[in-house]
Amino acid sequence: MVVATKIVVVDNQIEPALKALKKQMQKDGLFQEMKRRVAYDKPSVKRKRKQAAARKKRRKAMRRAEGDHD
Repeated sequence: MVVATKIVVVDNQIEPALKALKKQMQKDGLFQEMKRRVAYDKPSVKRKRKQAAARKKRRKAMRRAEGDHD
């Protein structure tokens, strides 16, 4: 799924617009995706990365659920 990002430049203020663009790209995970595509990953490395991401996501969900029932 491709989602277009739009950053509005006001009064030729390019620096704040670039900063906003970089922040949005970081949030969307584009830098991580570009870095991942630079080199080939063996299937075993892909599997390990996917498992690590799942563990991180699970821990984050558990922390969130733990904080909800104060």
